[in-house]
Amino acid sequence: MAQTRSGATRSGLVSVDDILSRLGVVSLERLFTYDARSEEQTRAAGLHKWYLLTFDKDADLEKAAKELAAVAEVSRIQFDTKLQKASVGNPMPFRIDEAGATRANLSGSGFNDPGLTEQWHYSNNGDKKFAATTAVGADINAPEAWKLTGGNSSIIVAIVDEGVKYTHPDLADNMWVNPDGSGVPGYNFATNSSDLTWWVPHYNYKGEYDGDSGHGTHVAGTVAAVSNNGVGVSGIAGGTGRNDGVKLMSCQIFSGGEGGSAAVSAEAIKYAADNGASILQCSWGYPAGAVTTDNAYASGARIEKQAIDYFIATKNNAVLDGGLVIFAAGNDAKAMSGYPGAYRDYISVTAFSPDYLPAYYTNYGPGCNVAAPGGDAYISPSGSSAAQVLSTLPSELYQSDYGYMQGTSMACPHVSGVAALGLSYALAKGKQYTVAEFKSMLLTSVNDIDTYLDGTKQSLTTMQLRNYRKQMGTGAIDAYQLLMQIEGTPCLKAKVGVQQQLSLDKYFGKASANLTYLGVEISQADRTKLGISAEPTFVSGKLRLHCTKPGVARITVRAVAGGSGLGTGTSMGGMEIAKEFAVIARAVQTENGGWL
Repeated sequence: MAQTRSGATRSGLVSVDDILSRLGVVSLERLFTYDARSEEQTRAAGLHKWYLLTFDKDADLEKAAKELAAVAEVSRIQFDTKLQKASVGNPMPFRIDEAGATRANLSGSGFNDPGLTEQWHYSNNGDKKFAATTAVGADINAPEAWKLTGGNSSIIVAIVDEGVKYTHPDLADNMWVNPDGSGVPGYNFATNSSDLTWWVPHYNYKGEYDGDSGHGTHVAGTVAAVSNNGVGVSGIAGGTGRNDGVKLMSCQIFSGGEGGSAAVSAEAIKYAADNGASILQCSWGYPAGAVTTDNAYASGARIEKQAIDYFIATKNNAVLDGGLVIFAAGNDAKAMSGYPGAYRDYISVTAFSPDYLPAYYTNYGPGCNVAAPGGDAYISPSGSSAAQVLSTLPSELYQSDYGYMQGTSMACPHVSGVAALGLSYALAKGKQYTVAEFKSMLLTSVNDIDTYLDGTKQSLTTMQLRNYRKQMGTGAIDAYQLLMQIEGTPCLKAKVGVQQQLSLDKYFGKASANLTYLGVEISQADRTKLGISAEPTFVSGKLRLHCTKPGVARITVRAVAGGSGLGTGTSMGGMEIAKEFAVIARAVQTENGGWL
C-alpha cells in the first residue's frame, strides 16, 4: 500500500483511491494473503492482483462496479456471489450398535465396521430393507477394490464445505494436520479464523434455519471415515485399519450462515493447492440454469475459476501432474448440471438410489459426467431413512455420530473417494498420469445404468425414466474397475443369468482372428463366486461365459500365435501367449422389465 492524495492508505493508485473514497469503501484487502511458500506461484498465476472490497451496507454496488470498471488500472470486477450446498432435506440421525454384526460375512471385505451393513452404496446385495425396489449391484463395488488397497496417507483430499468435525471418533485418525505447528486440520475461510466449526446455528431473515447441518462432516466420512477400526461406518479410502487411509483437509467455506461465497471458495481452493491436496471435493455450486455456458461461467466467476485453474496446475503427489476437481451436479431436477461442475475441466456427479434409478432431485443432461449413489428418501421403507446415504455426523447437532443424508452432495464424495483410492493404488504400482489421463480412466470405470431407465419411478414425483437415458454421465462409478485400469488388467463385463459371447478383438487387435485359443484358466474359488458351472469356451473367436452370480473374478486366456498348436520336439508350432482379464458380473434388468 502507499500514501494517496487523500491521505488515506488504500490501493496506492490515485485514480482508484479517489473512487474508493467517494464510494465509501469500508475495507480493501488482498484476497489471497501473502504466503512465502507459495508467493512465487501465486504471482505467476496472477492471483496476487485480486482484492476484496467491502462497502457500506447502503452502497449502490452496481454503480460502484461501473465506476471502477472505467478505471484503466482495473481489469476485472466480480460480485461476491453466494453458493448453495447440494444436499436435500434434513439429516436423519442413526445409532449404530457398535457390538453388532460386521459386514465381513456379507461383502467379503473383511472390514469390521458395524455400520457397513447399512451402507448399500458400497455393496448392494438387493436387501429390501433399503427399499422395496432395491436392485442388486446399485453400488460402487467397493469391497472388491478394498482387497487391493484401502488408501494411502500421502494422498490429501480437500473437503471444501462446512467444517469437518476433526475430533469425530471415525474421522480423527484420517485428518490432515497443518504443518505450521497449529495442529489444526484446515482453516475456516467463512470467518477468517483457524477455528474450525461444525455446530454453529443460524436463522435467516425469514426465520428459516440456515446454519451448520453436518454437511461437511457427512461428506468427509464418505471419502475417508476410518475403515476396519470396529467403529461406526467405513469410508471409501479410509484405509484398512493400519493407519493407511487418505487424509482429509477441512477447507471451511460455510459457517452458521456465514461464508459460502465465490471469494471465500476461491481462498479455500488456493489454500488446498498450497498445502498439498490432490483432490478438490466440492458438494456445492450455483443453481442449474443460473449459468448455461462455459464462457458465461468463466466470465462471471473469474476469481473462482482462476483459483480452480491454480489447483489443477499444482502437482502434489507422485501420480498426477496436477489436481483433480470434483463437483456435485446439483439438486434442481433439471436437464443440465449446475456450475461450476458443468465446466468442461471439472467432473460433475449425478445421483442414483438403491433401485439403480436416478434420484428424484438430481440434475442430469449436459455438463453431467458420471453417476454415484446419492440416496432417495422417498423410496425408503416406512419409518426408515435406509435409502439415503449413511455417513458421519457431528453429535453436537444430532446427539449421534452417524446419520443419513441425500443429494448430489452425497454422490460427489463417492467419486472423490474412488479417485483417492485410485491414486493410492497407482502410488503402490509406481504409475504416473496426466490429470486428463486419470480423468479418462475414472469416467470410463463405470457400469451401465441406462438398462434400467425404462417406464416410470415413483418417488417424490412420478419420474419418466426415458428422460434420463444417456443423461446421467458415462455410467455408475465402479471402484474396482478403476483399480483394474490402473493395474493394466482389462475388464470383461458380463450380465448375470445370460450366456454371452464376449469379443476379445479390442484387446488382441486384428490378431484376434488369427489366434488359436487354448482355453481359459479360472480358479475354483472364482468359479464358485460367479456361479460358473459350464466351462468357459471359445466360439468363433469369442469367449462364451455364463455367470449366475454377481461379483468379480480373474481369468487368464491362453492362445497360440502362429499355428494351430504349440511346438513340440517332433513338430513345428506357434508361440503361446497369455492375457489376464478381470470379469465383472453384474445383475441387469431384463427386457421384459423383470429382475434377474
